[in-house]
Amino acid sequence: MSLIQEKSVHDHAATRTGEPTAPPIGTSRRGPSALLTLLTAAGGPRYATALLVDAVGTGLLRPFLLLYGIEVLHLTAGAAGLAMTLGMVVGLLVVPLTGRWIDRGARTRPAAATLAARSVGALALLAAGGLPGFTAAAVLIGVGSQSWPATHAAVVSTLTEGRLRDAALAAGRSLRNAGLGAGALLATVAVTGGEGAIRLLAGVTGVACLGAAALVHSLRVTAPPVAAPTDTPQAGPRTPMRRITLLSLANVPYAFCFDVLEVALPALLVLHLQTSPAWSSGVFVGNTVLVIALQLALVLRLAHRPRRVVMAAAGFALALSFLGFWAAGSLGGTPGAAGIAVVAVLFTLGEILYTGSGTALVAAVAPPHLLGRALARWELSMGVGRAAAPAVLTALLSAGPGVLWSTLAVATLAGAVAVLRLGPAEWVTPGPAPATALGMRAGRRAPILGATPARPEEGPSAR
Repeated sequence: MSLIQEKSVHDHAATRTGEPTAPPIGTSRRGPSALLTLLTAAGGPRYATALLVDAVGTGLLRPFLLLYGIEVLHLTAGAAGLAMTLGMVVGLLVVPLTGRWIDRGARTRPAAATLAARSVGALALLAAGGLPGFTAAAVLIGVGSQSWPATHAAVVSTLTEGRLRDAALAAGRSLRNAGLGAGALLATVAVTGGEGAIRLLAGVTGVACLGAAALVHSLRVTAPPVAAPTDTPQAGPRTPMRRITLLSLANVPYAFCFDVLEVALPALLVLHLQTSPAWSSGVFVGNTVLVIALQLALVLRLAHRPRRVVMAAAGFALALSFLGFWAAGSLGGTPGAAGIAVVAVLFTLGEILYTGSGTALVAAVAPPHLLGRALARWELSMGVGRAAAPAVLTALLSAGPGVLWSTLAVATLAGAVAVLRLGPAEWVTPGPAPATALGMRAGRRAPILGATPARPEEGPSAR
């Protein structure tokens, strides 16, 4: 039995019997040094570099993909938008297949495949001559984008454990937000150069994603498939997977929060309050900065709280912020915009708690042999929520801000209650907060049942 397989079996047994998993090694390291160590905890510097390249590439793609269809290929906005939507829908359909691939023991190979798909999609834009080519590129980009979160979480879950896994996921999100912001800024500057600059962005993005795919594939991390437990045939994996299904359903209203920031607030500020677009940009930048600065710190601070409770608290905070947006918007004009900017801090805290607990909870309670399917189920609910959000939010806002914010508040509050009452429970290890195995060397796996840590490419799981 490999170290990775042994870890999975042990974690599953701990979940069923109520025993704590192996505690992480505490340390006093903090600040940038701690962040760097966490970023390299799963996969080493190569994987951390791939994460950064992926984030910047995604930040480049978001602003200019629609513009590419309109400005370079001379498509109508409706046709380009429909092609992008089709790409995201096809991507959602592929997520369950990705989960089954993970359950067969694959780890870095699916992650590399998602990056390669985005690379081919970005490079296909250069060869596209009309709507069919643009649609094909959008489908490839959608497949890679929708499957990436599950594959990344599987890699991190295989090479780390317990609260170290939570912290490594949080560090990755902080890096991703920074990369998204940098990529979006670069794209915003570059697109002012016209059609040639937009084509250059597509080429750079494609090459960057291909390089990231090569880095991830070079790690060659796998996990031998874990057999289903046979000691409790009456329950088996059904109970935790049923709980994960309920959690995923409750997650759908949570997933709307991302488009609240990108769709609902800009529309409210500009169209209803008649304020400058600078307010919307300021709220977005403030949100990004707070996520980068506080994501990891809050995950570490709340390390000994049940993840299910933290996720429910996130729902309550988000629901309260929606009511706050409603109240602030009623002030109108600049006072209303200023009030929305203040409430956005509470909204951001709710978002941080949500993103820091949801995926970590699924990874912690999923049966080892169904990790891929559990993560896919979770990401599918996230993708469905995000796909539906723009249409739903704009339709609600057209009926009035009160309809929008009250509906969101009630739906998210109901989701939070469902998470608290129906979500899977996990063991909370007592002891000092895990500044989480930050004392281990960068790029090394967390200790597993006292085994000597090994680099991913050196351990028994490597090919």
